[in-house]
Amino acid sequence: MIPMEELTVSGIRRMLENGQATSRELVLNYMERIARIDKSGPMLNSVLELNPDALYIAEAMDRERAKGKVRSPLHGIPILLKDNINTRDKMRTSAGSLALADNFAPYDAFIVTRMRRAGLVIMGKTNMTELANWMSYHMRNGYSSRGGQVINPYNPEGDVWGSSSGSAVAVSANLCALAVGTETDGSIIWPSHMNGTVGIKPSRGLVSRHGIIPICTAQDTAGPMTRTVADAAALLNVLAGEDEEDPSTWCRDTPRDYTDYLDADGLRGLRLGINRGYCDDFSEEQKAVAEGAYRVMERCGAILVQDTNLPHLRSDSSILLYEFKMCLNAYLSTNPALKCRTLKEIIDFYGDHPKEGLKYGMGILLDAEYNTSGTCTDPKYILDKAACQRGAQEEGLLKLMDGHKLDVLVCPGITDCSPISGYPSIIVPAGYTSDNMPFGVTFVGRPFSEPTLIRAAYSFEQAARARRAPEFEGINTDTVPGI
Repeated sequence: MIPMEELTVSGIRRMLENGQATSRELVLNYMERIARIDKSGPMLNSVLELNPDALYIAEAMDRERAKGKVRSPLHGIPILLKDNINTRDKMRTSAGSLALADNFAPYDAFIVTRMRRAGLVIMGKTNMTELANWMSYHMRNGYSSRGGQVINPYNPEGDVWGSSSGSAVAVSANLCALAVGTETDGSIIWPSHMNGTVGIKPSRGLVSRHGIIPICTAQDTAGPMTRTVADAAALLNVLAGEDEEDPSTWCRDTPRDYTDYLDADGLRGLRLGINRGYCDDFSEEQKAVAEGAYRVMERCGAILVQDTNLPHLRSDSSILLYEFKMCLNAYLSTNPALKCRTLKEIIDFYGDHPKEGLKYGMGILLDAEYNTSGTCTDPKYILDKAACQRGAQEEGLLKLMDGHKLDVLVCPGITDCSPISGYPSIIVPAGYTSDNMPFGVTFVGRPFSEPTLIRAAYSFEQAARARRAPEFEGINTDTVPGI
């Protein structure tokens, strides 16, 4: 009997190497937890679909290990993927939409190819806010017509936020070792913040977008969602890489191993800008958690720089709206077997199935289809994109960081300056409020400064030790039989 809660990559590796566990047993045990916690009991509803071949893949990874072949440090470790990431297998890639429930992808996303080569066991797909929350102006976070509502594991009345809510909840509730989410405007960072997990939103161009159901080229990315900074860094090693199909990744120099930057003393000497520009969004309890986190950073040797407030940098919705139609239609054209192969056909599907598919409407879809050209030649779009990029980068984050000689900008909760600029960010649990809701702090850096952010985030995590696993009354989840 081995505890399944809070298993880390390093812990799993030791068990696999020492013969204390097999990949097959890990997959079976995680599936049992999914049955007990996600599909019954608390009914978190974070897992949308399980891979019927997961056990066979795990057994193959066990056989390879027995023969001395270990593909990577993540060999044989189970992982869950957000439902907008292509997998060429028996699972659908629907972005939570009933309109795309017949989308058996004809090719793997580039990051999935990298995961398979690394020996990860793709165990299933996670539920998400439908079409990455780019369908309705009134959509509830974590809801999809195909999967229903994702529930917060700490407080069933709490919000889960962001479209990667299923990935955050699944990893937080220990239904998987690792998960992958995607972000356009906060959908990795927000769910991690609200569900007590670590999330990395990489620099735009570090991780390929090919084979992921898109919103826009300006802000889309995928990233790790885990319980620890070390696990996120290990997964980032697999996800990051140059892809011929994604020009944003061309000619990028990346570190050989992001885990080299896991330094418990990593905050010492770093200049951290404290961004209190969002404080009006938070309660006094949440502000107190954030202030406590800043004190921990200072005790770790960081130099706190005050008056570095950056107000909300709202992404102009026209950018997402105008690119969505073109990007989605291009994606849909890659699968000739789909019933809905254009945005217009998705709208028609919802129109024919309003009871099943339109609980929150489809105002964004209608605006994208009928109020944009789909060619990205609209003057408003071009001018808005240029202004937004400059406002978030040269006149926003870079100006602030250069002016104060900052290594990192620290934000309470989430920050919109990271997704809009395309610069990287990492969120780490910082504490909990009296209603048992998690609260995190976000480290934001310059382009491709993931090594610095990992150093800072890991150092804070090791000093704060803030994360605690959610508890489920009346359900024994400490151990499961089989290992």
